[in-house]
Amino acid sequence: MPRSHKPSPPIGRPRRTALLVAALAVPLVVVGGAGIVLAASQPPAAPNPNCSLVVPADPLSAKGLATPYQLVATDRAKGACHEANPDQAAFVEATVLDPATGAVSVYHPLVVDAGRRPAITPTTPTLPAGAVVGIWFGYNGDTLTLRGAGRACVNGANGSPFGQFAYCNAAAFFQAANAAITAKKLTVPAAQTGRDGKPCPTVRDFAVVDQDQSDNVISSYLVLPNGQTAPNTADNRNRLGGRATLLTNGSDNGLVDKFVAPALGCTPWTAPDLTDPGTMVSSVALNELAAAAWTGQPVALVPTNDPMTQVGGRTSVSKTNLYRAGVNQPALAAGSDTGRAYCRNLVDIAPPRLLLDRQLLRAAPSPDPAAAPNLYAFLLQRLRSSFDLLGCAKLLHERNPIPQVGA
Repeated sequence: MPRSHKPSPPIGRPRRTALLVAALAVPLVVVGGAGIVLAASQPPAAPNPNCSLVVPADPLSAKGLATPYQLVATDRAKGACHEANPDQAAFVEATVLDPATGAVSVYHPLVVDAGRRPAITPTTPTLPAGAVVGIWFGYNGDTLTLRGAGRACVNGANGSPFGQFAYCNAAAFFQAANAAITAKKLTVPAAQTGRDGKPCPTVRDFAVVDQDQSDNVISSYLVLPNGQTAPNTADNRNRLGGRATLLTNGSDNGLVDKFVAPALGCTPWTAPDLTDPGTMVSSVALNELAAAAWTGQPVALVPTNDPMTQVGGRTSVSKTNLYRAGVNQPALAAGSDTGRAYCRNLVDIAPPRLLLDRQLLRAAPSPDPAAAPNLYAFLLQRLRSSFDLLGCAKLLHERNPIPQVGA
């Protein structure tokens, strides 16, 4: 989605410009020391929304996973890019499969500013023999570009990036994971029922998807006031103490796992975190594998009117299929147009489920308190915005039916 922590982006600019930054001990990351005081009539310039990640050599290896990605400006003339800036931060997430046993684990590669050292060097993970590694990317700006990536990495169609999403070796990972599931080596946990008596929502549930579902990741990093970053681990939090803040990626996956699921009494599928031993975490890959097993009909799959899959504002089946391949979804036939059906299901399924869960969601915290006072209001605003950004009014020949105020 454009960042899930901004439910009402301007029409025509389907990207969010805020994310959740949770302080560990200090309220805010101060970028650039004391900074510069500007006159009231001269507000700070907006940060460059388009940044690039320099992919390390052999990114699917243990050494490659532990080598920090470097953030640089895609066009330096438009300003620098800094990982510590919440509006420019990029995130990397890897899921590892042992094809011999079916065991899965997660690792969170670090992102640093180009030319800077991490505050604490990442630990190199131990990978099983023959490990199949998939890597997914999230971004808090507009368009993230991968540099130095090999053929295994997909940033979008030629000359048309997805935006906030990219992946490396995802199709091969899902092929191996699905084979392990078929061979009964990898077992997807049983589906759950929420406190409302309904199936727990997944990232493919029309009750919780938005205009660009299945985007961004669940990774988070520690940031120091000087802009250095470090892996978010228990040991690093203790070492850095009150000097560090937590930087997170506003994502569909994080929204479902960290907000919606707890509110409804649901538990995401998790695996061992190789970055932070002793911790269990979810990931994009686990969410998509679980959604494929748990979600009842109709299933929300990336549509052709998703802004991230369009080329020049027009639908593109080939680009949509590139996106779908990165999140374990079936390809569309040439000439397919799934926009109208997606809009219809969104309108028919989401409002009744949100209304049913209103009390539970009202009691849950909002991912963005400045935008909405609680989770119910946040999801309702996000749904209304999604209707507009998907062009549903034109496709369905009806006005936006979602209320403007959901508190």
